[in-house]
Amino acid sequence: MRAFLKNYRQAPRKVRIIGNLVKGKSVTKAMSELNFLVKRGSEPLKKLIASAVANAKANDGIEAENLFIKSLTVNKGLVMKRVERKARGASNVIHKRSSHVTVELTTIDPKPAKSKAGRNAKAVSAKA
Repeated sequence: MRAFLKNYRQAPRKVRIIGNLVKGKSVTKAMSELNFLVKRGSEPLKKLIASAVANAKANDGIEAENLFIKSLTVNKGLVMKRVERKARGASNVIHKRSSHVTVELTTIDPKPAKSKAGRNAKAVSAKA
């Protein structure tokens, strides 16, 4: 279950801060954290995660409670170059950066319970 956000007009270094905050968390927890986060990129990332959840529900029939964010990558997008005029005929180039964001969701797998007897039995057989 993937969703993409391309050419989002904010610098990747600013969006990565938000992405690293929610990476590896369950979808419900990530959405609640993004609701209260005071960053400009939190709203588009919240919509992107909601889109990935909708993709999972439509294609595989998986509910949001069973999903977590496997990976959230923020890559460099297009860079628009603008010119700022300076004194005496000089100029500076201003780089207006954009980001490509990819989110991938997977289901939560219940971990099998390990038996302590199995571990101790191996240790006893190793000593013998």
